[in-house]
Amino acid sequence: MLRRLIALFLLAWALGFVWFAVALPQPAGEERTDGVVVLTGGKGRIDRGLEVLRGNWAPELLISGVDESVKPHEFADEYRIGSLQMACCVTLGFAATDTMSNATETAEWIKTQRMRSVRLVTSDWHMRRAVLELRRAIPADVAIIQDGVPTRPSLKMLFLEYHKLLARLAWQLVGA
Repeated sequence: MLRRLIALFLLAWALGFVWFAVALPQPAGEERTDGVVVLTGGKGRIDRGLEVLRGNWAPELLISGVDESVKPHEFADEYRIGSLQMACCVTLGFAATDTMSNATETAEWIKTQRMRSVRLVTSDWHMRRAVLELRRAIPADVAIIQDGVPTRPSLKMLFLEYHKLLARLAWQLVGA
């Protein structure tokens, strides 16, 4: 009986990993939301957030997890953001250092801006855990549009992120 339970557990784990690795979240379409949030840390994320803002799919942008050494005017210069757009529509979030604090920072921004929907931009392999953390931090009636930035993650990266997701799900189950 114990062997069967272990075999069942291993099969569920393996099938879960295959699903996780093969069915990575994709870029969203042109759906409009009240805001767009970019979680820093991966190539193409900020560019995608700016594409959403410039495409008028969201009127405001939060970039969560910006390094404290970044100066807003340098950021604006690097990404070719005009001073008016920077002042009205782009918020640089300096408080977050990981996915959990990204969610906390984002939740505060959503609350302050009284948003009912948000587009979440992060790497495809990171999206599931990012959504899990954000869903934990925001009201249930706030819609999240997942906008995964396509990457070519290594097997090691997928393996690590899959286990981070499983650990976070287990942590939630025990009520922490």
